[in-house]
Amino acid sequence: MINLFRKKEDKFSYIEKGEGVPIILLHGLMGGLSNFDSTIEFFSRNYKVIAPELPIYDLPLLSSTVKNLTNWLTRFINHKGFEQVILLGNSLGGHIGLLYTKLHPKKVKALILTGSSGLYESAMGDSYPKRGSYEFIQKKCQDVFYDPETATKELVDEIFAIVNDRTKVIKTLSIAKSAIRHNMAKDLPNMKTPTCLIWGKNDPVTPPKVAEEFYELLPNASLYWIDKCGHAPMMEHPDQFNEVLNKWLTANNL
Repeated sequence: MINLFRKKEDKFSYIEKGEGVPIILLHGLMGGLSNFDSTIEFFSRNYKVIAPELPIYDLPLLSSTVKNLTNWLTRFINHKGFEQVILLGNSLGGHIGLLYTKLHPKKVKALILTGSSGLYESAMGDSYPKRGSYEFIQKKCQDVFYDPETATKELVDEIFAIVNDRTKVIKTLSIAKSAIRHNMAKDLPNMKTPTCLIWGKNDPVTPPKVAEEFYELLPNASLYWIDKCGHAPMMEHPDQFNEVLNKWLTANNL
């Protein structure tokens, strides 16, 4: 169903649904738009929800960095003509959201981070599945979640195809390394944008201590935990994720 709302313009491919304040959803390094199916369905009732396909495999190798993905997001937001946006990012998407907010604070009404990179040195490198048998990749995918069933065959097939494509692997690793280099701890205390942290209590990639550090360093943050949940709360516990976020948006008049 969601694909009915897919658009392509000027090298941008994205899903757009609903009307109202724009919420831009930013997927992770090994993620995709389907990660946000439930988020799009729920929030498009009251917001204009936009999920762009990040050009993770389309940038030249030397430009495959968090900074250049953030520059791409800047071009996308300008292309859409948005004055102000709410950004929601998972994993690498959170990192891109953080960097965009640092560079364009007046453009961001609010920031939502879930399992975000940007602080924890080994968050990306350790979790990146190296080439191997299908069973090995399946296990790696399952390990990201609390409930291994969340790693559907479709999801495992996608990751297996990526890790067996040499060009994609090289670009993915380039972005992962740039994310580790681009630690944002020094920037966070100056970022006053209202920020909602929604974290899986059992996140093996960006563990709970990462969420606690974000909460301590960001001056205007709220932190919410989801129990029995790994690295992608919006996939593993979509209803709870939507409820927590909706309450926070309402409480902050967003």
